[in-house]
Amino acid sequence: MKATKDKVVSLVYKLTSENAEGELLQSVEKEEAFDFLFGHMDVLPDFEAQLEGKEAGYKFSFGISKDDAYGDIQEQAVIKIPKEVFNIEDKVEQDELLQVGNVLPMVGPDEMPMEGEVKEVHEDHVVMDFNHPLSGINLYFTGEILDVRDATKEELEEAVNVENVDGVEGLDL
Repeated sequence: MKATKDKVVSLVYKLTSENAEGELLQSVEKEEAFDFLFGHMDVLPDFEAQLEGKEAGYKFSFGISKDDAYGDIQEQAVIKIPKEVFNIEDKVEQDELLQVGNVLPMVGPDEMPMEGEVKEVHEDHVVMDFNHPLSGINLYFTGEILDVRDATKEELEEAVNVENVDGVEGLDL
């Protein structure tokens, strides 16, 4: 079976920066294979394009430029947020939450969910970075398709429901 729209593709991969010898950014092994529904914005468009029409057993190796992945780092996505926004009365709990490196779920001005990494903690504000963690990096994938199968009715219904939520992009890679 070929990787086409409405098929579930299961694969393993290594993601490195720049090329196959670059810094290892992520690794997915057989025990926890990555599954995605082809043709439903679950992965980067260029990632999907590289796998279109391929079958189980296909070994891949390709790069995606930062411009076609998550773009450059945007300075305006690094912002100061007043500490009172976090509304945590327990000082110990707030101190645990607001640690440099923690990634926190937030809600943007348009009510869209987003995640930001705590970069700095000050007396009255927190500096957070809302850039995607892979922004500014040319990506390189090597891996293998393990399986391609028809999506279940439930998987297709779930995908349609997610796609109908205004502004949601289900990009994991």
